[in-house]
Amino acid sequence: MINDETRRKLREIQLEEMIQVIDQQAKDNIFATLSFDERMKLIIDYIYQEKHNKRVTSLIKRARFRIPNAAVQDIFFAERHLDKDLILEIASCTFISNNQNIVIRGFTGSGKSYMACSIGKEACKQGIRTRYIRLPDLLMEYTEAKIQPDGQSKELKKYTNYPLLILDEWLITDLSDDELHFLFELIERRYDNGATIFCTQYKIEDWHARLGGGVLADSIMDRIIHGAHIVSSGSINMRDY
Repeated sequence: MINDETRRKLREIQLEEMIQVIDQQAKDNIFATLSFDERMKLIIDYIYQEKHNKRVTSLIKRARFRIPNAAVQDIFFAERHLDKDLILEIASCTFISNNQNIVIRGFTGSGKSYMACSIGKEACKQGIRTRYIRLPDLLMEYTEAKIQPDGQSKELKKYTNYPLLILDEWLITDLSDDELHFLFELIERRYDNGATIFCTQYKIEDWHARLGGGVLADSIMDRIIHGAHIVSSGSINMRDY
């Protein structure tokens, strides 16, 4: 058993998990038969796993997923005509280290948000900082940031720095010139520096017009689509399930 002073010191250096595992070992005589090295290995493994789990939980909470309980293993594949191999490959999150984008396209209710959130959670499990946000909410944040000193620059920097950014309801509303320039700057800064998942109802060939149809539309689309994985969310309304 460890005394109160040792417990205090362990808590001070944020090793509450070490107290827990030592107390557990003290209650089971089988640990008395183990060598010091064997017991220490078990202690370190326990602490590592506990701290990892807490970090994952924190990352998931801070990601603000629309569907926090979404899970890749629960994606309904039957009869949806989904590319299961591609989705499982994406869920491995190698696209993030490769700074590739994902476009999930499908009609309302086809499960785009669920799929995106489940992939985002896999990223969190790998310790990757992730942020989910609807595009209308992002644009509202950007507009409201005007009243703060250097607020819009800070907003741009914040969303540039996420290794994985999930933009849901992509292009669902018309864009002002100011919003269009903001999106160009965001996507330009994230190009080759982060991965973004776009969830949209619109076919890619319709994006150009919705992005204003000009040079900025060309530039935004080129940076998003180049090297991106295009995923269909299927042909079934998942709200019926």
